[in-house]
Amino acid sequence: MSRPVSRVNTRMRHWIWPAVLGVAASLSLSAPAGADAERSGLPEAIDTILGDPRMEGGVASVVVADAKSGDVLYQHRPTGRLMPASNTKMLTSAAALEVLGPDHRFTTDVLADGERHGPVLKGDLYLRGTGDPTTLAKDYDALAAKVAAAGVRRVSGRLVADDTRFDDRRVGDTWGADDESSYYAAQISALSLAPDTDYDTGTVVVEVTPGAGPGDAPRVSLTPKTDYVDIDLRATTGAAGSANSLAVERRHGENTITVTGSIPLGGAATKEWVTVWEPTRYAAAVFRDALAAHGVKVSGPTRAGRATPKDARALASHASMPLKDLLIPFMKLSNNMHAEHLTKAMGHKATGRPGSWGDGIAAIGGYLKTAGVDPGKLRQVDGSGLSRKDNIPAHQLITLLRSAKGEPWFADWYRSLPVACEPDKFVGGTLRTRMCGTPAARNARAKTGTLTGASGLSGYVTDAGGRELVFSIVLNNHLASSVKPVEDAIVVTLAKSTADKAVLVEPRARRAGAGEPGGGDLECSWVKPARC
Repeated sequence: MSRPVSRVNTRMRHWIWPAVLGVAASLSLSAPAGADAERSGLPEAIDTILGDPRMEGGVASVVVADAKSGDVLYQHRPTGRLMPASNTKMLTSAAALEVLGPDHRFTTDVLADGERHGPVLKGDLYLRGTGDPTTLAKDYDALAAKVAAAGVRRVSGRLVADDTRFDDRRVGDTWGADDESSYYAAQISALSLAPDTDYDTGTVVVEVTPGAGPGDAPRVSLTPKTDYVDIDLRATTGAAGSANSLAVERRHGENTITVTGSIPLGGAATKEWVTVWEPTRYAAAVFRDALAAHGVKVSGPTRAGRATPKDARALASHASMPLKDLLIPFMKLSNNMHAEHLTKAMGHKATGRPGSWGDGIAAIGGYLKTAGVDPGKLRQVDGSGLSRKDNIPAHQLITLLRSAKGEPWFADWYRSLPVACEPDKFVGGTLRTRMCGTPAARNARAKTGTLTGASGLSGYVTDAGGRELVFSIVLNNHLASSVKPVEDAIVVTLAKSTADKAVLVEPRARRAGAGEPGGGDLECSWVKPARC
């Protein structure tokens, strides 16, 4: 999407980061009740919060600014480059709205070459993907129904799965090998399949229920139903009330899913979202089954990775939801695969070549420059933040947050951010259990991020005086399993304070042995069922 040069220059002058990061006038004392405490101003209050024992030995990059004026109200190592985890998605999503456009739709097409002889297609049938991360089994079924409705009953040739819109690199830079079967690290392909409307593309849902009695084998079902994966069932049904020790994992380099451990008699079903090996062939297998169910037989084998001939005839097409709506499951649920599909789609849009991480990151960087963000001051190697090579300082995220407010697509982007204490997962997302019972509830909108030793929260909040603030909190190298209470205390302090009164809210204590929603080593929505 092009932009007039004059608009770029005007916007960059308006949003340019201040040459000197000044601190706003000091704030007066307050006398808060309960766990709150008096401080001489907002900087001192946030400094106190960052002194929480959970951050001992850790490092923080934190900036708070007035969203309208850009005046910096607080800064701590503003240029320190830290791992942002899923805060990286803010760069990717904003760039996607600019490069692809809010109304961009991915298409999945069925085409044919060769000649038709009545119900027989003497040639190959092509299933062509363009990177849709939201295609469901029912969408492939609808495509198969359209092929049947076109009068095709037999294909003499092959089913060709065309995933050439993207390159063939399946996993991102430095993604952990031990995450291979984890659904938040699925392989990336321009042709894929999601099992449900959380749209975790490239995965299958494995559901395990207890057998009829202790010692019996559990029952296992798959969503979608497919023979593309095999189940190696080694688990047993334990006694009623026994511990659930099930483990469901895919073996490296193949599509055998091993189920081990024990599930208690009468216990609830266990569901695991597990990645597949080669999502292109997974989508083709489900489509082939759908064709058979609609009376269309493909005589030849499936072939993957071949481009559709330019003169192939279209038989059916499916369009995804527009990008502005796709941002909801993407950002609310912090969907890694959506970020990577969009990154590669931007790479293709910018170059015309098969979408790659390199070209996609370059396209994101091109947008960031127009937004006043300096790509030379950060490192981004994937779209999601799953890589531990990603390094972004808080002040660059603040620049993005302010710049985005001037974009025509800002309302769509703002709508995609999780909302504190909003219980609907497609509204509250990864913040839906956080900051409840505080002035930040249903007020703060922000992107979360979590990896082992890395946590982030960046977004918008309105203070007690009605002033909109932007904040970016990036915390690294902590040994505590979660520093979310530190992030929340900063945001609630902002929501309780005014321009002339700071109200310190101490980070909440963690009960011994108690789990924290959204805590731990992974983004809360990456743990199924979601603990957000």
